[in-house]
Amino acid sequence: MLTYLARRLLGTLFVLAVMSFVIYTLIGLMPGDPIDIMIASNPHLTPADGLRLKQLYGLDLPITERYWNWLTAALGGDLGYSRTFNRPVLEILLPRLGNTVILLGIASMLAIVIALPLGFIAAVRPHSLTDNSVNLFCFAGISVPPFWLAILLIILFAVSLGLLPAGGMGPPGGGVFARLEFLILPVMTLTVARLAGYTRFARASMMEAMRQDYIRTAFAKGLSLRRVVVGHAMRNAALPMVTIVALDFGNLFSGALITETMFSYLGMGKLLYDSVLSNDFNLALVGLLLATLLVLIGNFLADIAYAAIDPRISFKSLQDK
Repeated sequence: MLTYLARRLLGTLFVLAVMSFVIYTLIGLMPGDPIDIMIASNPHLTPADGLRLKQLYGLDLPITERYWNWLTAALGGDLGYSRTFNRPVLEILLPRLGNTVILLGIASMLAIVIALPLGFIAAVRPHSLTDNSVNLFCFAGISVPPFWLAILLIILFAVSLGLLPAGGMGPPGGGVFARLEFLILPVMTLTVARLAGYTRFARASMMEAMRQDYIRTAFAKGLSLRRVVVGHAMRNAALPMVTIVALDFGNLFSGALITETMFSYLGMGKLLYDSVLSNDFNLALVGLLLATLLVLIGNFLADIAYAAIDPRISFKSLQDK
């Protein structure tokens, strides 16, 4: 087990190092840097001032040397300042990350809790009225764009009924409970967006499990449908769902740009989008690297979940892959 964990840790660090260079290079190749934007916005700065400032901040160096300078500073704990907010990057990222975790964490948990039993029930009796109703709901949920659903919810609950706020974050420093009413509409939007896909995957996984030989053997032994489904099929049907949820783990922290924009929610998605548009290099770079790291962590947790759910899978078998 320790050997497997060490290999995965080294692999994660290697991928993160490669992605840091790729992201840094792509951001560095974007047209315009902070000094060019500063000169364009200040008529008192001359081109000579621009050259002097670029030399001062090292922006005239080759991209590889600039990346190495950034990497050594980052390993020392200095992730730089946000040009847009004029504050350290972590002071901006951490509160936005917390907002996104609350929003997408609630939505993802609700979607999983509803999707698994819904998909399993539909798969146990395929082509029945229940199965057809679930399929119709899933196709509708997949087809509805999140921004359109957000508009409908705002019109219904905020404009017509006046029950909920149309957007915002609530009073600053009020905590989760103070902003509950502000979370309801964006959580509903994201839950519906995830619920349809999760339900389809759960249904397909259960139908595949119900076709296996061991299921026919269990029925031949005289076991009831409930015991066959709960005792034999559900655990095997849950394995593909682990992969889907793990892949969505990175999205949990990179934010939901459209939903956050529609409801004026200060999360990671909106922050990363604004930082890229405003050429806020440090903020965009650290935010994207954080999302990459959490995707890798999600894949690692999925492997551990495989070994916990399926006794046929062990860390030795994972290590041999």
